[in-house]
Amino acid sequence: MRTASRSDSMRGGGPATGGPDSTLEPFADEVNDFETPKHSVFERLYTGTGGFKIVSRRRFYYGLTAAFVLISLLSIGLRGFTLGIDFAGGSRIQLPAAGTATTQKVEDIYNQAIGHAPVTVQKVGSGAAETIQVRSDTLSATQTDALQTALFNAFQPKDKDGNVSRNAISIAEISETWGSQITKKALIALVVFIALTMVYIAIRFERDMSIAAIASLFFNMIVTAGIYSLVGFEVTPAAVIGLLTILGYVLYDNVVVFDKVEENTRGVVNTTRRTYAEQANLAANQTLMRSINTTVIGILPIVGMLVIAVWLLGVGTLKDLALVQLVGMIVGAYSSIFFAVPLLVSIKERWGPVAAHSKKVHNKRAGLASARAGAEAERRAVAATGRELGARPVREVGQAPRPGARPSGKRNKRRH
Repeated sequence: MRTASRSDSMRGGGPATGGPDSTLEPFADEVNDFETPKHSVFERLYTGTGGFKIVSRRRFYYGLTAAFVLISLLSIGLRGFTLGIDFAGGSRIQLPAAGTATTQKVEDIYNQAIGHAPVTVQKVGSGAAETIQVRSDTLSATQTDALQTALFNAFQPKDKDGNVSRNAISIAEISETWGSQITKKALIALVVFIALTMVYIAIRFERDMSIAAIASLFFNMIVTAGIYSLVGFEVTPAAVIGLLTILGYVLYDNVVVFDKVEENTRGVVNTTRRTYAEQANLAANQTLMRSINTTVIGILPIVGMLVIAVWLLGVGTLKDLALVQLVGMIVGAYSSIFFAVPLLVSIKERWGPVAAHSKKVHNKRAGLASARAGAEAERRAVAATGRELGARPVREVGQAPRPGARPSGKRNKRRH
């Protein structure tokens, strides 16, 4: 007669005999399923083995997310935004940076000619295309003429043909009415885009996923706007266009992650091996490397845009577009993994079949753990008393039989 082995037990041939905890081997297999793989961080990140505790540490990520939102809202409320000239109105003065012209000298001459400091003075571009741009409040015709004359006398700028010319100093006026119209149109475009995005999310995902995706979308908008306010980046129409663009990136990240969550959790309530949270955590790990790769690949052309278009060519509009995309893509990669997935699990575990299933799985594991602890205690008792495993204790004369014991006396045979 062949002795049953562990492999026999796992193939369904019945539990292995010879040990008090042999019937608990399937539970040991389940426990091993949830142990962190013994690999390096980069191997776990690349293979997506589920070794990173994202969902189980959701309180930490909720606190981090709340801190980001709070700092952003405080900065927006207290500091506000540095609105570009297209929104706030004003005057833009631009002159070649060749010769002795520097930002400090231009600011000093502006202060002497007008009587107060400009809003901003910055150098844009490089080489022959390098210019100095001055942004100020709206100037009158007299102030504009005085400033242009002072700058021409100080630097003698040359035009494109290489001739010293007063027209090399360009001054553009943006009225406040135009700025308010641009602001209104930008806000309408933003609201319409968000509404359409929310409609798509509601159709594309089931209810709980839609709630998590929309929350991730608003988190991304608030934090991106907060970073612009905190750092002091200038808000221009290009920045608003960039903000609409990154909302598309956030939506894409959420679709990728939630598709994997939906795939991993399909039919999970019909088994008792893993909970919804564990399967969602596995999905987050499996898409983590993809999110990182997508973000890095998306950032590379943006960095190239900043280097080439801004520093070399001096195209300020591209700078505003690249900055908001750079910030938004990084924030979006964080929110899709570390905020949207934990939030989805929290919503699922509040009510419905997932909540009941998670409770059922935990109760089963608690019962198996108790049985295993009892078996271990019995094993220690056997080792201490020297009694052979499986041997029945001898009952003393007059001692009451143990509960469930079969009668040991003779039975009268039934007569026919």
